[in-house]
Formats: sequence, structure tokens, C-alpha cells
Amino acid sequence: MLSRPLVVDLDGTLLNSDMLLETGLAYLRQYPLYFYRPFLWLLKGKAHLKSKLAQATNLDVSVLPYNPDVIALIESVRKQGRRVILATASHRVLAHNIAEHLGLFDDVLASDEQCNLSAVNKQRTLVDAFGERQFDYIGNSADDLVVWRSAHSAVVVSHPDSRLVRQAQAHGNTEQVITPARVRIRHWLRALRLHQWLKNLLIIVPLLASHQITNLELLSHSILAFLLFGLCASSVYILNDLLDLADDRHHHRKRRRPFASGDLSIQRGLVAFPLLLALSFTGAILLLPWTFAVVLAGYYLLTLAYSLFLKRQMSLDVITLALLYTTRLVAGAAACQIALTSWILAFSMFIFLSLALVKRHTELLAERNKGSTTRTRGRGYYASDLEIISALGAASGYLSVMVLALYINEPTTALLYSHPHIIWLACPLMLFWISRIWILAHRGQVHDDPVVFAVRDRTSLVTGMILAGVFWLAV
Repeated sequence: MLSRPLVVDLDGTLLNSDMLLETGLAYLRQYPLYFYRPFLWLLKGKAHLKSKLAQATNLDVSVLPYNPDVIALIESVRKQGRRVILATASHRVLAHNIAEHLGLFDDVLASDEQCNLSAVNKQRTLVDAFGERQFDYIGNSADDLVVWRSAHSAVVVSHPDSRLVRQAQAHGNTEQVITPARVRIRHWLRALRLHQWLKNLLIIVPLLASHQITNLELLSHSILAFLLFGLCASSVYILNDLLDLADDRHHHRKRRRPFASGDLSIQRGLVAFPLLLALSFTGAILLLPWTFAVVLAGYYLLTLAYSLFLKRQMSLDVITLALLYTTRLVAGAAACQIALTSWILAFSMFIFLSLALVKRHTELLAERNKGSTTRTRGRGYYASDLEIISALGAASGYLSVMVLALYINEPTTALLYSHPHIIWLACPLMLFWISRIWILAHRGQVHDDPVVFAVRDRTSLVTGMILAGVFWLAV
């Protein structure tokens, strides 16, 4: 019995991911303008596609989400003196890299450009190598059923009540079932970033600024726009996480995101993001003015450009983030068909540019604290850029206050407010908050998303309530 090898599948078994999808997303991230090439490669067969993707990408296998229960089983088998073989439908380059990193395998069997080593192909290869019923096999999918049929013992990675387990047990050789961690609601809540929907409250600002908040029809439009924009934003967050898998896995905090950690499968993400996007645009087209759908489309395209290219370009990344915030204001105006003033647009660009720079400052400070002197992974900055980022961010924040002061002094402002002079109190409040957040950022006390920090920070919340009270008194 000790001479009988244990054969281990990779995708979904040893690894809580799929190497074809991993390399496909890595390719799209690296070569977005050549997105059509994988479809052409697929015309020559799945093995050819896997080979091309493996050659075109360079995945860091050290940070992939491995299944600890499967690794524990492999280690126990090795202690018995038995051989362990990695047999996978993934390309041999990737398989050998993983085997070398883990140091747990005596041999590797994998796909090449001619043969896709899955299902019947894997079964025949293993029978030829070891003989019928002369190996144990651990797998996780319907493709593995034919392999289990030829194995001495079967180990199934699946939930005990699944159809796959029942089908495997029908062969009469199922020795063990390894239960993967269940997908929890909290995983989806984190993936959808519902807390980030707070940013979409900006959609209601045009209604407040025009003093039409009591108009129930327009208020309902704003609320609906908030929800639809949230669905679109969640779709974007999921797509962004899928494209950023490699960078997130190297980040001290982002590596715990559901897709990077393997808590949610890539397949689920590839289904969820277009579904959310379709719901968002269907509602926008059917329920709100067409201009809102146009703005929503612009937001999505700009975000897509940010995810694929702009986020890695120095300065363009923070300007794009400021534009994405401002787009929420434009979307709110479009939903209610309210004209935005140049004052509110100018104020939003400067204040949100400052917040975007806070975000970058926090990331660079973390890199400097680690002693990094190289370019930040996935970004266009070096840790040595910290001081200039601080200067630009503080200047942008103060410019937003200057725009506010000019707005207060504008003659048309007196037509909107009974006591416009009261709004002057907003200027010192804004100066206080901007100065404070930058000082805290310099101390390393700000979360890398300043909006999330603000809604959790008591001083920021109190400042916001006082600011709202100032405008309410001025009406």
C-alpha cells in the first residue's frame, strides 16, 4: 500500500482558484488592447489557449490561495513514505512553478500545447503510468469522476451533501471528503463593498444644493439613482478585484479580499459583475431620464480605463479618482434634470483630488515604513514621492475652500439663501477638517480610503453635522 502514489489535482483542489482564469485575467490586465487574442487561441484548442496564456503572463505562485487541508493531507502522506504526484489540466510551466514553490511533489503531470490533461486524458495518462486501481486520487470536479473510477481510493474536495460527492461515492472507493470553506454572506458584502456606497450619497447633493429636497418626485429619482449607481459601482469593484488579484495578494491588507484570498471563486465574480451591471443599466434606461444612463455609462467606462491602465499612471490616477467622485454629482443632477453650477463642480474637483492624494499618501507611507525604495506595485509612484504628494494634496484641499469662499461672495448666492453670510462659517470648518486629515495621514492614522476613515471618525462626523447645520441656518 505504501508504494501506491497519491495523485493531486490542482485547480479547485490544491488551489482555491483556477489557473486558466488566473492567467486569462492577468493577460487582460497586462494587454487590455489585445483582449481578442485569447479567443483566437481558443480556436486551436483549449490546450493551445492555456499554453499561450502561460507563456504571456508571469504569475507569482507564492501568493496563490492554496487549500491548507489538502496540503496537510499531502504532508501526512509523504510522512508515510509514499510518492505524491501533481496531475493537472493547467499548463506544465505553471504546474512546475507551483511544485517547485511548495516542494511537496515527486513528479508533475500537466497539459502542454497539444494535450489538455483533464477528464479522460488524465485518466488514461495515470492508468498508463501507474496501472488501473494502482493510485489514489484527490480532485474536486465532475471531470474527475472518470479518474476516480480508475483510482484505488478517491478523496473528494467538495461539500458532503453535493451531487459530486454522491456521484463519486457510487464508485465505491471514496475514502475521504474534504469540505472547503463555505461562501458566507460576509464574503459577498465585502466583495460588493456596500460601505463604499456611502460615496454615492453625493448623488443627492445637487437636489440639496438646488433646495428641492422636499420635491418627492425628484427625491425618489435621487434615491433610485443612488441604488442603481451602487449596483454599477459594485460591479466595477468586483471587476477591479479580479483584475488586481496579483497586486492585492502582495498587499498587507488587500490580500484578505474575497477573490484574492480564494474565499470567493473567480467564476462567481465573472458571473456577478456583468449581472450587476445589467441590472444597473436596465433600471437606468427604463426608470430614469436618459441623461442619467449616459452619465452612468461614462462613469463605467472611466472606471474601466482606470482599472486597466490609468491607475498605474502617475498623477492621472488621482485626477481620475477625483473625476469619478465628481461624476456622482453629475449623475445626481442628470437623474433630477437639475443644472449644476460651475462652483459645485470646481469645489468637488479640488476637494476630491485632495482626498485621492490622501489615499496615495497613505499607501506610500506604508511602503516607506517597510523600507521600500522601488516603484510601488501596481502604481506609478515611489516612496520618495511622499513629500510632494503631501504638498499637492494639502494645496488642493485649500483651493476647494477658496472656491467655497468665492461662491459665498457670488451675487447669485444671495438669491438662494436668506442669510448667505452665515455660510462663511463653513470655510474655517473645512480648513480645520482638511488640515486635520492631512496631519493624521502624515502620522499614519488614516485608512487608505479617506472616505471610509471619515465616516468612522467621530470628529469628522461632528464636523460634517455642524457644516450641514451652517447651510441649514443660511437657508
